[in-house]
Amino acid sequence: PFIILGDFNGHNTLWGSVDTNARGRQVEKLLDDHSLCLLNNSSFTHFHPATKTFHTLDLAICSPSLAPYWDFSVSDDLFNSDHFPIILTYSRNDFNFPKRPIRFIYDKADWRLFNSHCDFTQDMVRQPDVNKAVDSVTKCLLKAADIAIPKSSGNLPRLYKPWWNDNCKAAKKAQRRAWDKFRRYPTTANHIAFKRAKSFFRKIRRQSKNGSFQKYVGSIQGHLSSKRMWEKVRKILGTNTFYHGISFLQTNGQLVSHTKGIANTLGSAFANVSSGDSYSQTFIQYKKQQEKRIDFNTLTSLAYNVDFSLHELRRAIRSSHPTTPGPDGIHYDMLKNLSTKSMGLILILFNRIWNEHVFPMAWNRAIVIPILKPGKNPEDPSSYRPIALTSCLCKTLERMINARLIHVLEEKKLLTEFQSGFRYGRSTMDNILNLETAIRDAFITKKHLVSIFFDMGKAYDRAWRHGILNDLHNMGFRGNLPIFIQNFLLKRTFNVRINDILSDNFIQNEGVPQGSILSVILFIIKINGIIHNLPPYVHGSLFVDDFQIHCSSMNMSFIEGQLQTAIKSIIAWADKNGFVFSSQKTTCIHFCKVRGLHPDPVILLKDTAIPVVPVIKFLGILFDSKLTFRPHISHLKKKCIQSLNILNVLSHTTWGCKSSTLLKIYKSVVLSKLDYGSVIYGSAAKSVVQQLDTVHHQGLRLASGAFRTSPVQSLYVITGEPCLKLRRERFSLKYYFKIKQNLSHPSYERVMKPIFGQFYEKKVSFITSFGHRMRPLLENFNLKNIDILPKHDEPPPWRSRNVLTIDDFNKLPKSTTAPSVYVQEFCYHRQKFERYGTVFTDGSKFGDHVGSAVVFNHIVISRTLNKHCSVFTSEIFAIYTALRAIRLVSQKKWIIYTDSQSCIEAILNASRQSHPLVLSTVKLYFKLQDRNFDILFCWIPGDVGITGNDEADAAAKAASSNVETFVPFQDIDQVLKQTILIKWQHIWDLELNNKLHSIQPSIAGFQPNNLTRRMSVKLARLRLGHTYFTHTHLLYADPAPSCSSCSTIISVRHILCECPKYRVLRREYFGKAYPDLRDILGEPYNANVFSFVHDINFIHRI
Repeated sequence: PFIILGDFNGHNTLWGSVDTNARGRQVEKLLDDHSLCLLNNSSFTHFHPATKTFHTLDLAICSPSLAPYWDFSVSDDLFNSDHFPIILTYSRNDFNFPKRPIRFIYDKADWRLFNSHCDFTQDMVRQPDVNKAVDSVTKCLLKAADIAIPKSSGNLPRLYKPWWNDNCKAAKKAQRRAWDKFRRYPTTANHIAFKRAKSFFRKIRRQSKNGSFQKYVGSIQGHLSSKRMWEKVRKILGTNTFYHGISFLQTNGQLVSHTKGIANTLGSAFANVSSGDSYSQTFIQYKKQQEKRIDFNTLTSLAYNVDFSLHELRRAIRSSHPTTPGPDGIHYDMLKNLSTKSMGLILILFNRIWNEHVFPMAWNRAIVIPILKPGKNPEDPSSYRPIALTSCLCKTLERMINARLIHVLEEKKLLTEFQSGFRYGRSTMDNILNLETAIRDAFITKKHLVSIFFDMGKAYDRAWRHGILNDLHNMGFRGNLPIFIQNFLLKRTFNVRINDILSDNFIQNEGVPQGSILSVILFIIKINGIIHNLPPYVHGSLFVDDFQIHCSSMNMSFIEGQLQTAIKSIIAWADKNGFVFSSQKTTCIHFCKVRGLHPDPVILLKDTAIPVVPVIKFLGILFDSKLTFRPHISHLKKKCIQSLNILNVLSHTTWGCKSSTLLKIYKSVVLSKLDYGSVIYGSAAKSVVQQLDTVHHQGLRLASGAFRTSPVQSLYVITGEPCLKLRRERFSLKYYFKIKQNLSHPSYERVMKPIFGQFYEKKVSFITSFGHRMRPLLENFNLKNIDILPKHDEPPPWRSRNVLTIDDFNKLPKSTTAPSVYVQEFCYHRQKFERYGTVFTDGSKFGDHVGSAVVFNHIVISRTLNKHCSVFTSEIFAIYTALRAIRLVSQKKWIIYTDSQSCIEAILNASRQSHPLVLSTVKLYFKLQDRNFDILFCWIPGDVGITGNDEADAAAKAASSNVETFVPFQDIDQVLKQTILIKWQHIWDLELNNKLHSIQPSIAGFQPNNLTRRMSVKLARLRLGHTYFTHTHLLYADPAPSCSSCSTIISVRHILCECPKYRVLRREYFGKAYPDLRDILGEPYNANVFSFVHDINFIHRI
């Protein structure tokens, strides 16, 4: 059976036409010859605007067996077409359309109303049964949400258009009203009114699309995947697909198509992976012997077991993301909008769970969403990855515990230094650099290097829970923290959700609960021991479960022996921890530049030879056996060119996209891909790495609209984006200083004190290791002797953050308050706090001078800082110096006055990402608090005549002795930006014959304009001096066009400034017959340029 719908363009009285033509007779014959049914009911389906008449051209034809079940109707709205939509309605009710779970619409929430009904009570959270207390809190939150937050219907939505707003709705309504009037009274006046309303609606819709997309792009921070950007583009265009259901599965030779059956099949598959039966018999026996009760109880008071504070709760909620809620329906947005009182009561509940060692039963359950793995068979249940949704209340508590656990692990150095996954200050680049350095050093010393990349099958799902608890016990954890984790891992259950249908209940016997906050760090703890099983000559690295080992030597037999020994130890470790390595997916690569033929290594993994491959993908970078990075750069180029299609689409939309918007999209979607790993692959040969320049240039051309022949140096300036080479140098130096600030970094010695320097000097054809590559860069940028301030650890998360401040002056806006008022207010303030001593701090930066000063007991302490330090660094250093001075005196009460509001905010919100001097300041402040010092911070306005502040300001500006040489890492990036800009400006200064250089000699470029996309492109091409008319000949090897009046080669300068033919028009528009090109196209441009090029018929040839 079938249904055919289409515009048959035939007239026949059979379907309501006034007459019958040849095409209509052909369709009628088709219906008769094949016994087909026509569903049309004589309704008109087409409007002919020219004649203002209605016709039936669109037909619906079906098999006879379907005809009784479908009703035909036609919409009365044209929807900006000349054909009316045909609607076929299925009349039987035995078809279950898929639905989505009903959700709260948080964008439309009334949070005041929510808070007023979210009436937590002490009795609620202090019920004897913790499970009932959690249930009461959950019900209270959901009850308030039901009242204050609207819900979705659960139906699959129509094509969602995020740009649709009230203006669009009103314009569409006006168009519909005009259309209805025209249909009833088809007069010329009514037809004109309808066309006017239709045109206005198109304009409003175009503006709304543009505004919506500009707002979305403005919210982009850093990297954005091509997939997410395509989803947004499709939403704007109204083509996004919402339903990604699973139609059927094949399991044990049977077809499963019912939704509940599909959910149960996937649930069974996920449960089997984490089942104890999935382990080998050897491990099952070992597991039975080892699983004995672990006693985490202790009488010792351990700091990490103290009650949680409101500061920790707020920080956990603040750092959460608006993810889909778990089975209890509680969303993070609900928690973020709670009152302080409600948060305090939730904190009481969390501390009860923490101290009473009871894990709520409701939090053991997860909702699992199956996601198809890329490139896998959608009919196979094993092709799906389980994404678990757990309680947001539980995850908030997990996040608080996770912060404490990580702090202890890092403070006591319990994790191997070669694990880079999800650790602050570490990244995939650490492992990639470690391997690249080892390979480069092996090449220069004529050694072979063999690396093995292991694949762990279902590592998260197979992690041995008792083993995790045993590792925690061996690390010395006792009390509340490990007991919570012990309870957290027990009795985990889940339901698979397909659309709005839930599977039966399944048990997850082993593994860490995917989707939970604690899962990653618990897995890292479990896998931590694998790196300790390597022999001395074998080195390795971990990024969570991405495990790599390597060994180098001149003797291949030695390498094989060492790696085989390592694998034997690794397998023995895995057999005692429940992990399994895939023999097929574990691969080996032989790096070698030694001349002659060398057999590949033969290394066995459980009696199976590990396949040796010429190219391997390691943490997103393709390593080839000669380390040329050719395969990686070719692959990267292909990916980026595909991503550039987004810019191609957006630059040709009817609603337009500003150049600045396109440039931001290019940076987020394409340039971020080029930047990743550039520190490493940038070491490739110049001819290889330059292949990526074409991608960069194409992206900048699409963003700016520049003509294809435009010089690349001009492209860089007009878009404000430097060449890729300068970007790679900046990121390499930034990564170098990131390592330099971390004395415990595993690559610190190899980068700061690189070896084999004489070998590299003699063999210039060999590419040097990263540490050696940085030396000439540091010298070129005069950064060789910078003393980076070492990074500092933050105070323990459980440490009370009781930083005391005074805000007596914040209520007086500086812009509207006279200095005398501030001075008088300060006098009142000092009367109120007369028992407190005064310390005034200030920092100053002008030119290359950076000063910091403290006025303390009428004694001035001043310091000169490194010229690369920022104003913020000078201000916070002054506060730190003040605290150091206070600790040496007997007086306990002090107020530190500063005119830097940002410093006070940084101290109040100190975290591990904070400036190292902020962390040092906070640590010292807490130590002084422990010694019963009472120290307050107070912001005062600067330069208003407050004596102490003026003294500190003058001392900071005059500071000339006691030089501090350090530079914080936070200030380095700005230093690198400035040095790169200076180098870029030097390159641009050499472009004396460049057309853009005569208009803009600075790399500062041009300010964004509010022109439409079309006019912005024309302005850019005029500035670049390359237009379709003046430079198309270069693409076809034709002679350059010449001026019919002057017989000179036509250029933008000739047209706008020189040709005598247009001197009268130039005088009219520019005030001069022969104006300067910079006055017309410089910053700011002369808006009359568009009228001028329009009048000379040049505007459409740009």
